Amino acid sequence: MRTQRQVVDYSLQKRALLRDVYSGRVGTYEVCDASPYLLSAARFHGEPTDQRCPVCRRENLTHVHYIYGDELKQSAGQARSRAELPVLAMSVREVQVYVVEVCRGCGWNHLIEQFLMGRAALDAPALEVEAAAAGGWRSTVSVRAGSPRRSSMTREAAE
Repeated sequence: MRTQRQVVDYSLQKRALLRDVYSGRVGTYEVCDASPYLLSAARFHGEPTDQRCPVCRRENLTHVHYIYGDELKQSAGQARSRAELPVLAMSVREVQVYVVEVCRGCGWNHLIEQFLMGRAALDAPALEVEAAAAGGWRSTVSVRAGSPRRSSMTREAAE
């Protein structure tokens, strides 16, 4: 997705947790604790993967995408399919997406990634427009898509 930014990957945290599970320091009952809502979201909104569950090794994992953002209002916290995300990203300025992997068999679940999406990534960088004004004043106007115009006046140093 081209508007995806500020990606945080949780693979090191997952690897450390699985190491603790395999060594016996953490029980499977502690990590296989998916809520019924998460299992339902995986069933209806999840994206199946080719990766086997690292705990039970019987079923393939499913990725569930949860969305959060101020502009979403009542939709915040909902699970969405991956196909819906680009359309959503073009309709809001910024949305935080959390990707959770879930095993529908044993209940293993772990946050694997989070990132920002939205039109804010497509905003043009601030443009500076200089106007030659008498007395050495320079006007700088910052123009950004979707935001109010900001301007400032500065006095250039006299030589």
